[in-house]
Amino acid sequence: MNKNNYVTKRYSESFKLKILSELSTGKYSKHDLTQQYGIYVPTINRWIKKYNRVDLMNKRVLVQEPDEVSKLQALQKEMEPLKKLLLKMNLEFQVKNCFRISMTQENHCYKNAVAERVNGILKNECVA
Repeated sequence: MNKNNYVTKRYSESFKLKILSELSTGKYSKHDLTQQYGIYVPTINRWIKKYNRVDLMNKRVLVQEPDEVSKLQALQKEMEPLKKLLLKMNLEFQVKNCFRISMTQENHCYKNAVAERVNGILKNECVA
């Protein structure tokens, strides 16, 4: 026992491979193996990753109907001009409100270099 009063279990390589081979046959699920051998699902997942057996990992399947895909594509196409319009209006607003160079009272722009860099980038975007 370690200092937390927990028992640390160490499994042999052959045992780990045996679990993975039983899982790959399809006869047993991860849940079945955990009950049979007293191990946890995250432990099995670690072994799957360790031995690069991604075929045994749980898979997520996304089921979409053809009309859902077409609706999604139409919405994405509609969103592009809206993004460009928003960017254009934001830049026009910034130009109307005139950027001023931010300086300290002693007129040392290097003391405020980050703000100067951002202002420079925005000014270049407005001109372009």
